[in-house]
This record gives sequence, structure tokens and C-alpha cells, in this order.
Amino acid sequence: MLRYISGISALFLMCSAAQAGTLCTLIADAHTQKVIMKKGECSQRVTPASTFKIALSLMGYDAGFLKDATTPTLTYKAGDPDWGGAMWLRPTNPNDWIKYSVVWYSQRITHHLGEPRVRDYAQAFGFGNADISGDPGKQNGLDRAWISSSLKISPVEQVDFLTKLVNRQLPVSQHAVEMTSRITEVAQLPGGWEVHGKTGTAFPRDANGESDEAHGYGWFVGWATKGNQTLVFTRLRQDEQADPMPAGKRVRDEILAEWPEITTSYGK
Repeated sequence: MLRYISGISALFLMCSAAQAGTLCTLIADAHTQKVIMKKGECSQRVTPASTFKIALSLMGYDAGFLKDATTPTLTYKAGDPDWGGAMWLRPTNPNDWIKYSVVWYSQRITHHLGEPRVRDYAQAFGFGNADISGDPGKQNGLDRAWISSSLKISPVEQVDFLTKLVNRQLPVSQHAVEMTSRITEVAQLPGGWEVHGKTGTAFPRDANGESDEAHGYGWFVGWATKGNQTLVFTRLRQDEQADPMPAGKRVRDEILAEWPEITTSYGK
């Protein structure tokens, strides 16, 4: 779990964010649904990347495939995605899945559910276009629909989905909501805010169908609670040049650094 970033680091990150390709920042009060911050173009749909894991967590727990924070523990198999490094090669449980954003664990969930059921959940959640078909003609939706493929969502739709989640208005069990909240905790911030969320990084396809790694998308979406207050948030950026640090992690660090100022400015 991350701790808050120092004031000097926060100032540096806020300046960096202003110069980078931030497409949208959207923050709303989950209870009143009042928008307290909206900057940029927030209606354009793009790949959700690993932010889809929040929806997959709800599906997995609701369907009974996921049991608790540590069950099931699944093992890597030859041929599984391995670009995430050593942490993707070891036995993985739901906590690890979210923490290390393990793609093959997501695939275990989607294959267990099957495409019709994943699509039905996504439609019921209002998760973007709910298109789980994958790349045209490749029948790979269960493996990568959410990774620069058919599934797309806008920042506005992310906030709508998250608002329904925290208000327990989605058609899933309370256990699914509670466990998803537990495994997505990210940070305890000054002032008593507890942040839950998920990063996402993916690269658009160029004209040849190759990943354009100079213009990666980065998301950080989630909610923050303090007492009886809950704010839902999303930030989406698109890089202007390649960067060794995943865009989603940079967006996460920006939001966490800015959070004290955001909540102070809006009286939260």
C-alpha cells in the first residue's frame, strides 16, 4: 500500500502532469453525484486496459470463482502472458492479481465465465461499449478484449460505473462489492482519506496493427472515502513520447500527490 508523496514531490508531479498529455480528470461526489472537478475531454472512449480488473473482480466474486482475498491461488502456465516480469510467474491470488496487474489471472476469470456471461455483466454494469469480441476475426476476446482491442470506455462512463459500485447499485452480491473494495485498496492519505482504485496502461495500434509505444494510454480510476464522504475519480492521459515507467503508475502517483489539494480546494 502506498503512502502519500511529499509536498515537494507533489509540486513536481503536478507541474509534470500539466505538461504531459492529460486527456481528462473527472471527480464526483458518489452520494450527490455532483461533479467537483472536470478538466479535459471526458467523453471519448478508449481501451480500459487493466482498469477492467475492477469489473472483473466484481464478476469473479459474484460468480463464485473468486472466494476471498487469497483464494483461489492459481499458477502460471507456459504460454501465459509474461511481460509483467517475475511477479507474473509465481502462484497468484486475488490480492496479487490486482497488486501486480497479472493479465493471465484475468484470463482465468474470463475463460471460466465465458464470453456471453462476461458480456452480460459488462452490459449490466454499463461498462463502456461492453464489446467483449476482441480483435476482428481472431476470437480472442476472453484474452484481450480490454487491452487495446474491442472493449472501450470513456472517463465519464468510468465514473458512472464506479458511482454505482460504491452506492451498491450494481447487480452483484454484497460479497463481490466488499471483496473488490478490499483488494483494490491503494493508499492511506493525510486527512484520513482511504483510496481504492486500479491503474491501467495500454498502447494504441498504429496503421500496421503494431503497438504505438510512444503514445501509451494511462488510467487511474477509483474512489476515496473519509467518514461518510466518498469521491469517485478518473484520470486518463496519453503520452507524447515513450517512458520507461508505465503511464498508469505515473497517473496514480499524480492523483495521490494532488489529492490533499483537491479535497482542500473543494471543501472535502
